[in-house]
Amino acid sequence: MKIWRMKPDGSEQTQVTPNDEYGDWFAHPSPDGKWIVFVSYDKNVEGHPANKNVVLRIMPASGGEPKILATLLGGQGTINVPSWSPDSKMVAFVSYRLVAP
Repeated sequence: MKIWRMKPDGSEQTQVTPNDEYGDWFAHPSPDGKWIVFVSYDKNVEGHPANKNVVLRIMPASGGEPKILATLLGGQGTINVPSWSPDSKMVAFVSYRLVAP
């Protein structure tokens, strides 16, 4: 899985995240449009399950190499909602482990 961008009509489809050792999910553009933050799983993980080691990465919306913000346990649910501060300077995320009842 990788993150792509396209025009509203579906044209000009362009891969945003690089072909590297990660599968990338849950892209969240910053309010100022300059950054994208997303969750990356090891490329051997299928889908976007919970309870996995993941990295939270950030990259310029215009393209470039992603940088790791945090390495954590989480996955599905780590950053499912828009989590940027209004000034695009901070982002919130969740590290968690699901436990059986």
